Amino acid sequence: MNNSLLRKIRITLSIIFVIPTTFVLIDFTGLLPESAINGIIYFQFVPSLLKSIIVFSFLTTGFILVLLLTIFFGRVYCSTICPLGFLQDVVNYISRKIKNRKRRFLFKKENKILRWTFLVIPVIIFLFGSSLGIALLDPYSIYGRVAGNYFRPVYIFGNNIAASILESFKMYWMFPFEIHAFNLMPFLITTLILGLVIYMSFTNGRLYCNTVCPVGTLLGFISRVSFFRIQIEKEDCLNCGVCAKDCKANCINSDEMSVDMSRCVACFNCVKSCPTDGIKYKLANPLQFNEKKKLDESKRNFLIAAGIYLSALSTVLGQVKKKIVAKKESTVPIFREYAISPPGSISIDRFNSKCTACHLCVSACPTQVLQPSFLEYGFFGMIQPRLDNLAGFCNFECKICTDVCPTGAILPLELGEKKLVQLGKAKFVKENCIVETEKTDCGACSEHCPTKAVHMIPYQNQLLIPEVREEFCTGCGACEYACPTKPYKSIYIEGNPVHQLAKLNLENGVPQKEVDFKEEFPF
Repeated sequence: MNNSLLRKIRITLSIIFVIPTTFVLIDFTGLLPESAINGIIYFQFVPSLLKSIIVFSFLTTGFILVLLLTIFFGRVYCSTICPLGFLQDVVNYISRKIKNRKRRFLFKKENKILRWTFLVIPVIIFLFGSSLGIALLDPYSIYGRVAGNYFRPVYIFGNNIAASILESFKMYWMFPFEIHAFNLMPFLITTLILGLVIYMSFTNGRLYCNTVCPVGTLLGFISRVSFFRIQIEKEDCLNCGVCAKDCKANCINSDEMSVDMSRCVACFNCVKSCPTDGIKYKLANPLQFNEKKKLDESKRNFLIAAGIYLSALSTVLGQVKKKIVAKKESTVPIFREYAISPPGSISIDRFNSKCTACHLCVSACPTQVLQPSFLEYGFFGMIQPRLDNLAGFCNFECKICTDVCPTGAILPLELGEKKLVQLGKAKFVKENCIVETEKTDCGACSEHCPTKAVHMIPYQNQLLIPEVREEFCTGCGACEYACPTKPYKSIYIEGNPVHQLAKLNLENGVPQKEVDFKEEFPF
């Protein structure tokens, strides 16, 4: 292939990738079907890798293709597919036009400590149960937040203007869209990270990619042995240094006539700028290493260990269910198939797709029933709020979380509506109940049930035992919280994946009662 065409092809492909990716991230009309969205996001490295841990299928093999592309062609993901890379290139272009400098870049040594620190720490955090480190540094996730916080409002504003103009001509095929919430803290975090990326790009090209980005570090490690690579032809090189000045990765050492392939992002600026044929992109023997660039065994061992963990985790996550943790053995362990999402979240899938885990609802909840999750929602719902009825219960007269949610993940509800939302259904395990095991009275669950979905019925030896009438249950968890059995409860809430409506219990003309969250529960 003609080397002079490489840069044009790379730019064209970058535009082809970034436009549909951006549209997916800002679209509010639901114009694209799910299959199209999956196809557009297919090559994004981190989402594909994380999704494959939960369920491995053809749709989650994008990261494998990226790895193969890296082995063959170097870091083409960074230069062509990654949307944040495209954004950095735009900033770099603007920087070049503003400063109009003849000397753009200089060779800089690789900062190995920082690069591997920014890769290892997010992985360690992930291994301990949080994707926060990955979410903060993953280039696709960063671009997604930038698109949502900056590009999407502009798109909506333009849509609303167009809808207003069309409406004046009695045309209604476009509709105005109203943004109901402003997510301040995520917006500030996004702005801070975006400012860092822009500053690095404006002053030092792809410094973010080669110092901070964990994907860049991982792919850079692989690209050291790529088949196709940038090579300096010593017999044709004039040692003029033009290639190094145009290298936005700062990875060309013109004095030593060498290229650090771990940092080369395959932008092909150097190939275009070379006045001779002194620098080319061509097939090379991937096993030819400089003696000074031996593989770091600790890095390789870390990657192998991480791979083994992730492979094992992919099997476990497909089967994981919420198990109530016990401090000592009990007769019947309890497994919860579905976690309980907050009132107003409509469904688990909807909540997981919209919640940014700002935890404002967690802080505002007066009973502390809202707690950050681990794997209760599955892998992608990590750190999002759920109802933990071992910590508290959803007060019947409270709707604070529906009022304070800034993202729309929890929709506002009137108190009357909230009282009939069925978050889940109570399930009774007679084998754990002390009425059965100790032959003694209890009734704590029924006493604290605000809708009397749990009521007592005659049992053996003039005892009363709980019975659940699911049609009246709202899944508030007051019964589970009050239940004295340990370590496993004799009554628990099984979450509804899609919220339902409970029936209003007007038994004996007595309305449903309020549970005082300040009241001290028994046991």
